[in-house]
Amino acid sequence: MEMWNSLSKPPEWALKKIMAGRLKGKSDINPQWRYEAMTKQFGPCGFGWKYTIDKLWIEQAAHGSVMAFALVTLYVKSENDWSEGIPGIGGNQMVQVESAGLHSNDECYKMAITDALSVACKLIGVGADVYKGLSDSKYDKAPQGSKGEQPTDNELPWLNKTMPEFKQAKAAIEQGVRKLTDITKKYKLSKENFAYFKGLKVVGAPVEVPVEDEPIPLPGPYHDDDLPF
Repeated sequence: MEMWNSLSKPPEWALKKIMAGRLKGKSDINPQWRYEAMTKQFGPCGFGWKYTIDKLWIEQAAHGSVMAFALVTLYVKSENDWSEGIPGIGGNQMVQVESAGLHSNDECYKMAITDALSVACKLIGVGADVYKGLSDSKYDKAPQGSKGEQPTDNELPWLNKTMPEFKQAKAAIEQGVRKLTDITKKYKLSKENFAYFKGLKVVGAPVEVPVEDEPIPLPGPYHDDDLPF
């Protein structure tokens, strides 16, 4: 526990407030502090501690976004002996849905590896007070969707024309089964797309789509608390 306690509390400069999104108001730990703390405890990277990158991969996520993941194994040295491998898995967005469409992140693997290292490091106590909630942590927030909690605007995904949900939303408005306010409760819209949906008219009949497109799925039944797309 002596080693654990010496690594558990980050200094104030290493804690950064998260200013937006579902983790707004919580703190993130500066990764450079982790490396400094590991170096003070074990010696330079490669001599007293080291890691291997064992796997990099991607996964499709919601609304057309793509996630990049990394699996690393951390090793630390005590006297002359190396520890067994300490695994960590981390991730970051490779393709993110924004108001103008899809945005690619060319640093996603680097960020995923940094995240994976933080997971491995916390198993030996690095930043433990933050993860335990003794500091203002991003990990002591109730999960989104828990009772009494409503998502803020920053937590909503963008809806843009690259997404199949865009066609479904358009069809639902034109057939009179949804209103614009229903969509804005579930998605963020750019000014251009907000004006587009606002200008749609209710026609009361299925919307024709080009032959090469897939038919628009129109699910039901419709409930006020759950958009079908």
